[in-house]
Amino acid sequence: MPKLKTKSGVKKRFSLTASGKVKRGQAGKRHGMIKRTNKQIRNLRGTTVVNARDAERIVKIFAPYGL
Repeated sequence: MPKLKTKSGVKKRFSLTASGKVKRGQAGKRHGMIKRTNKQIRNLRGTTVVNARDAERIVKIFAPYGL
């Protein structure tokens, strides 16, 4: 069997935490910030952990050997 390649988009968008969870950047901060409240903007800072079901799919299909 040939080796599976990690999707290059996944390499750029996700990383793993020390405990093995998949980490991603917050969505919804590219444009249209004037219509968002300051609280929304503040809460969208930094990164967040991907939903467990989605993380399973990311690791299994798109990044078979880790990120």
